Amino acid sequence: MSMEFRRRLPDPKEIRERYPVDEKMAEIKQKRDEDIARVFRGEDDRLLMIIGPCSADNKEAVLDYLERLKRLEEKVSDKLIFIPRVYTNKPRTTGDGYKGMLHQPDPEEKPDMLLGVVSIRDLHLCALRDFGFSCADEMLYPENYSYLSDLLSYVAIGARSVENQQHRLVSSGLAIPVGMKNPTEGDLSVMMNAVLAAQHHHTFLYRGWEVHSTGNPLSHAILRGYTDLAGNSISNYHYEDLLHVSSLYNERGLLNPAVVVDANHANSGKRYMEQIRIAKDVLHSRRQSDELRRLVKGIMIESYIEDGAQKVGGHVYGQSITDACLGWEKSEKLVLEIAEEV
Repeated sequence: MSMEFRRRLPDPKEIRERYPVDEKMAEIKQKRDEDIARVFRGEDDRLLMIIGPCSADNKEAVLDYLERLKRLEEKVSDKLIFIPRVYTNKPRTTGDGYKGMLHQPDPEEKPDMLLGVVSIRDLHLCALRDFGFSCADEMLYPENYSYLSDLLSYVAIGARSVENQQHRLVSSGLAIPVGMKNPTEGDLSVMMNAVLAAQHHHTFLYRGWEVHSTGNPLSHAILRGYTDLAGNSISNYHYEDLLHVSSLYNERGLLNPAVVVDANHANSGKRYMEQIRIAKDVLHSRRQSDELRRLVKGIMIESYIEDGAQKVGGHVYGQSITDACLGWEKSEKLVLEIAEEV
């Protein structure tokens, strides 16, 4: 065997007991979970803003960002619900490169998975305790979800994971919204099948247990664009794209039809400034159609303190070391404009 088993990590129950959520924090998260669920059930007209850094690579900078977001929330809470992106593990196309705080709490040091587990829980705890934010994270590794299950209010399944059966089955047992991204090659049937699978009940293996799930009625589609055979980025957030997804929901008879539009990735061709135009285009589509106003529940924005991106080892405070992000000034202006238009 070519694997070296270095050490056994504490199980999620032990980590949660060592770094607990107190009663006040649990009450805040419960209320946020219900507010967000009401949006997906069509009982609240506010728009979800799933916004924040591409990757949470620096605790100080992420908490600085969340403090700014909290002040902004006070101005727009009647129109928008913020779900901060605190993404602590990152998929890599070739497997190389920075894989997120879970792997490397310090991007310039060697991987340390135990410290990583503690670090990501600590960061999400700070977000909830200090700013009242229960956040979004990508469920890259379904078996690790339990380390954060009492802290997250939203989970995204990435374009490379959406066809994986374990991701779909675990999603069916979560009590929070799970967004299924369309795959990188753009086949919407894969995304819709993932939503369907997550809304059904299943029996499966999870962390050494036989588990029965009852289905997740809040699983939904995320449109993130795709890449064609020539390697070109193709967007799928336009009016006609949204109507097509609405028809796919109707054909399958799924619960709580919903779309979140990812304004970056292949939708923007990773040109982070395009997120401003794309977000406004989506709002325009919602205004033109009651069907789309009901369907489009949120927008994802990659946003940080400084514009753009830098390589690992760069020391620009609050600038992404993965995908380029909108800086704070542009993000704040965009959020205020979105709130005006909703």
